[in-house]
Amino acid sequence: MNIKQKPSGDIMVLHLSGKIMGGEDHDRFTTEIKSLINQGYVDILLNMSKVSWINSTGLGVLVSGFHTLRKNGGTMKIAEVSDRIDNILNVTQLKLVFETYDNESKALASYQQQPPK
Repeated sequence: MNIKQKPSGDIMVLHLSGKIMGGEDHDRFTTEIKSLINQGYVDILLNMSKVSWINSTGLGVLVSGFHTLRKNGGTMKIAEVSDRIDNILNVTQLKLVFETYDNESKALASYQQQPPK
């Protein structure tokens, strides 16, 4: 998994690419989330348009990041998943956990509609 940061106001957009499989990906993602929290970013948007595959361990990586952000008063949302990964999120019922959006601009706009923390 590769991660590229693109700040958008108070929200950090993380462009993920490749496969999310756990192991090294877990360490990299956890370190990234903790670093962003330390920098003051607690609202994170994952753009997954370039993620080709995610396995069950990879899903655990995302859930772990979600809970870490929530404990710190933030949120994690997901945008631009492929049909294949959208199906995985449906089957695992993680669509009930993660807010998902068709595109990045809709996802970013959704942060503006949240009540203040």
